[in-house]
Amino acid sequence: MNTPAHLLIGAAAFARPARGRILWAAVLGSLLPDLSLYLMAGVSLHILNIPPHVVFDELYFSPQWQKVFAIDNSFILWGLALALGLWRGWRVLTVAASAGLLHIMMDFGLHAGDGRPHFWPLSDWVFHSPVSYWDTSHHSIWVMPVSITLCVGSYVVLWSRGLSISAKLFFALLLAAEIWVARQWVLFF
Repeated sequence: MNTPAHLLIGAAAFARPARGRILWAAVLGSLLPDLSLYLMAGVSLHILNIPPHVVFDELYFSPQWQKVFAIDNSFILWGLALALGLWRGWRVLTVAASAGLLHIMMDFGLHAGDGRPHFWPLSDWVFHSPVSYWDTSHHSIWVMPVSITLCVGSYVVLWSRGLSISAKLFFALLLAAEIWVARQWVLFF
């Protein structure tokens, strides 16, 4: 699933109330499983000037990058964070960890050929789903309308919870980004 979708859905699922630290904990938890990819790809593409085909066809699948992805997409580590948040009564951590777990649960079933080792450190096994959120040869044409519908619904839920004007704008931009990115996937992949 695209990152804007994760942020919208995670915030709608866990940001109660949809303001302050709880809202941003849900957003941060929804972002963290993808953040390393943005950082590593951004540095590789824009600072090191590595061509995109090398970044996404070689580096993405390299053992070094996959190890980073294993850490930030681990059901085990996110589950431990959730358990700690619940045990200590730390609501911000509980919300962030819940949003992170939701993110990787959605990704688990939507990565065909580009999945991550979600059970690290216990296993490096990767589930290769028959369904992809971006690859039309793996049914993304059916996933995208569902994803867009979930995003629109999430935006409506967030709006109904009394978001501030700046938060409404932020989530509207995420919704627009999700629609634009989904369109790109259909047109080019």
